[in-house]
Amino acid sequence: MSLAIKDKAKLYLLHVIDLRAFEDNFNVIRPTQITNEIIKHHKSRLLDFIPEKIRNELKVEVLVVQGIPFAGIIEISKKKKIDMIVMGSHGRTGITHILLGSVAEKVTRKAPCPVLIVKQH
Repeated sequence: MSLAIKDKAKLYLLHVIDLRAFEDNFNVIRPTQITNEIIKHHKSRLLDFIPEKIRNELKVEVLVVQGIPFAGIIEISKKKKIDMIVMGSHGRTGITHILLGSVAEKVTRKAPCPVLIVKQH
């Protein structure tokens, strides 16, 4: 965030609600729309990550969208002309990584800008 403050950049906080989470083995449960309450809840939680002091120094926009996470990140980065994507990585390995893939890996390959991956510890 210090880089964003130094450059007086706009900070976008993005959460992509993965509709695949509503699928089970045989049935696909797809809500026609995510309610405003759920979106409001996620926006509030995202803002909680940013200390108020920093929110006062930066322009911060919180976005909550529906879709496949990597595709949503790529779409928003193109639409908003993002200069850099900073994202976390769960560090999945083995069969979980093979079956699910890595959102961070897909974003890194397809992003129109540099991507900084921060591994959780």
